[in-house]
Amino acid sequence: MRKVAQRAAADNADHLSYLLQLVELELLDRDKRAAERRLKAAKFPTLKTLENFDFAARPSVNKVLVAELARCEYIDKRENVILIGNPGTGKSHLATALAAEACAKGYKVRFYRTTELVTALIEARDERTFLRLKNQLARLDLLVLDELGYVPASKVGAELLFDVISSAYERSSVIVTSNLPFESWTEVLGSERLTGATLDRLTHRCRIIETKGESYRLADAKTRRRRTNTTRPATAQPAAATDPAPDADQPVDNPEAAN
Repeated sequence: MRKVAQRAAADNADHLSYLLQLVELELLDRDKRAAERRLKAAKFPTLKTLENFDFAARPSVNKVLVAELARCEYIDKRENVILIGNPGTGKSHLATALAAEACAKGYKVRFYRTTELVTALIEARDERTFLRLKNQLARLDLLVLDELGYVPASKVGAELLFDVISSAYERSSVIVTSNLPFESWTEVLGSERLTGATLDRLTHRCRIIETKGESYRLADAKTRRRRTNTTRPATAQPAAATDPAPDADQPVDNPEAAN
C-alpha cells in the first residue's frame, strides 16, 4: 500500500486514481490467496507444472492437446481425460499439472490415488457417511483418479468407485491415469459388466493421452549407475604377503628345533 501511495504521489495522481489502484491491488491479492486455498484443498502429493514436463523425452505425448487442455475448456464441457502408459512415463505429472492449471483458473479440484479413494468410500459406507462424502465429490469441478490399475479393488470397492464415476458423468470432469490398457481394466474392477459401464461413462466425451517409453525413474537410475561406475577410481589389488626367508645369522627361537 505504501508503494502504491508513493507511486501515486510521484505520478501526481488524484484521489480517485489512487483508490482504483488500491482496489486493483486488493483484488489481485484476493485472487492469489483464493488460488492458494484451491491448491491446498486439491491435496496434490507433489505440485507439478507443465513447464517442467520433458516433452522431448516423450514424443508420444500430444503437446498441442496438452496445451489445449491447460486452457481448461474441457471442464466447462464436462469432458474427461485419460492418460494411459507404463509406470514412470509421466502420467501423474501431467495429471497433476493439468489439475493445478484448473486450480489457478478458479475450478474446484480434488486429487486422489484410486486406492485411497476406494478405501475412503468403503470406510464412509461402513460409518454411514457415504452420502456426505459423495456430496463433497459432487461439488467438485474436476476429480483426479491417479494410478488406477496397480491394486485390484474388492467387489464393494469397485461398485462404490463406479457410483462416483457415474455420478460425475456429464456433471463434472474426471482425469484418470492408468498403467493398463482398457481391455485389462477388468483386473481392477472385476466383472466385465461393471468395467464396460465404467468405460462407457469415462470415454463418452473424453481426451486420451498415451505416454510411451521407458520409465523416467528407471532411466535416471541407469544414468546414475553409469556415472558412479565411470567416476569411481580404480583400486589396485594388494600384493600377496610373503614371509621373508630366515636369516642365517638370526637366532632361532627354538634351539631344540635347530638341532
